[in-house]
Amino acid sequence: MRIIAEFPHPNFKISIFNMNQKFILKIEQGHCEQIYKIAESDVLGGVESLQQLFDEKFSIQVNETFKLMRNAFDETLSRSDVM
Repeated sequence: MRIIAEFPHPNFKISIFNMNQKFILKIEQGHCEQIYKIAESDVLGGVESLQQLFDEKFSIQVNETFKLMRNAFDETLSRSDVM
């Protein structure tokens, strides 16, 4: 897997990887990450068109998912004796 692009965003670190005829869209915020795998054949404009996926609505949804992930992890930590 090799990184082929990074896109600027004020709230996330966004990286694009290429592996096995797939683009892997990795979005990071703090200690959480979301990964989306997209077949190269499904992307008409190549890597440049992947940046267009990040419209305002998708950014809001990604941010909400990060909130859910952090809350779930914080809740499980509070119930455990691990930390």
